[in-house]
Amino acid sequence: MIEDYQIKEWIRGSIEKGYTHEEIAFVLIKNNYPDDEIKELLAIQNVSPLSFEIETKDKSKTLKKQEVFKGKKLKFPEKIAIKKEKKKINEIPKNIPVPNEVKDMAELIFRIKKEVAKVIIGQEDVVDAFICALLCDGHVLLEGVPGIAKTLIVKTLAKVSGGVSKRIQFTVDLLPSDILGIVTYTPQKGFETIKGPIFANFIIADEINRSPPKTQSALIEAMQEKQVTIGRETYRLPLPFFVMANNNPLETSGVYDLPEAQIDRFLFKLLIGYPNNKEEEQILEKNVTLKKFEDFDIKSILSPEKIFEMQRITKDIYIDERVRNYIVRIVDKTRKKDFEHGKYVEWGASPRAGIGLFIASKAWALMHGRNYVIPKDVKEIAHFVLRHRLILNYKAKAEGITSDIIIDEVLNMVDILE
Repeated sequence: MIEDYQIKEWIRGSIEKGYTHEEIAFVLIKNNYPDDEIKELLAIQNVSPLSFEIETKDKSKTLKKQEVFKGKKLKFPEKIAIKKEKKKINEIPKNIPVPNEVKDMAELIFRIKKEVAKVIIGQEDVVDAFICALLCDGHVLLEGVPGIAKTLIVKTLAKVSGGVSKRIQFTVDLLPSDILGIVTYTPQKGFETIKGPIFANFIIADEINRSPPKTQSALIEAMQEKQVTIGRETYRLPLPFFVMANNNPLETSGVYDLPEAQIDRFLFKLLIGYPNNKEEEQILEKNVTLKKFEDFDIKSILSPEKIFEMQRITKDIYIDERVRNYIVRIVDKTRKKDFEHGKYVEWGASPRAGIGLFIASKAWALMHGRNYVIPKDVKEIAHFVLRHRLILNYKAKAEGITSDIIIDEVLNMVDILE
């Protein structure tokens, strides 16, 4: 449920970022807030006595709102051009999710987190990112040292999300046919296709960097096109389809870097670290590894149909033109390299990075109980989307410069409004 303080915080932040009162009012109107409630919501701290009227879509009522100012009165035109304001109303998409839909999704996401917490201690940021990727219909690459529950997190989320899940343990001798399947011949049946473990809703690709690029590339068509080719035939994969891969960053012998083309197809790259002392005590108390996974009685909260509905609502979340422009300028900044650490960037973010920021910011807004995106949403998911899409040169590796350092610098340099 969206609380009043959240709406007020959004109004205050929007005004500080340069959004006009009319634009704020129309977003509230579109979301079925009554006149009196809008008037009360806009009457936040430091309110000027100056007020004005806006004609609404049905022309039968007017809204009076007071102007917000900081330290001094802000001049505002006495008369608002009706034609201009009508145009703004029409520009707002009609399919924006209504507050009840957002409320239902927020409650559902809360239930997912509660179910995951039966097994996973801490790691809230990683769990949130996984749910966000689920809403976006995107794949996730998880990186961390051994023994910190990477596989367990993926397995638990797959169980909670419903559908069929399969685990593929990547090894150096794994072949593409071991993943996709093969065409075989038997005298009794003739030629037949034996489908591999890729035919599932959730694929847990365990230690994906254990296999050479030839085997890793077997996933590329599946991840992008949601289909695979076996022999001469192309087969559609069951939907929804997600690849949740984990990567072992420690060893250099017997492991292979993922091809850039494959890395770019992961929506997020998440880094998982050690738990704090309190969380580690809870882990010892729960004895996660000493119990069978089935003993935790994890319930499937979602179904394929419910996931499709959540993804539809995510796509309909409202994103303003200026927020879209903010995303474009962030991506463009990584390519221009005109900042202090730009010398360490070999290649900037791809166009797929901008698409990732666009859809992920919508999902993040939905997860926080809003049907509109604010620049803060873009900032909070920027590292997930960009860290694996910035290709750094040898100087960066030699001097210990990471993608996250560069992303922080880019976010600090790009103004929200330009």
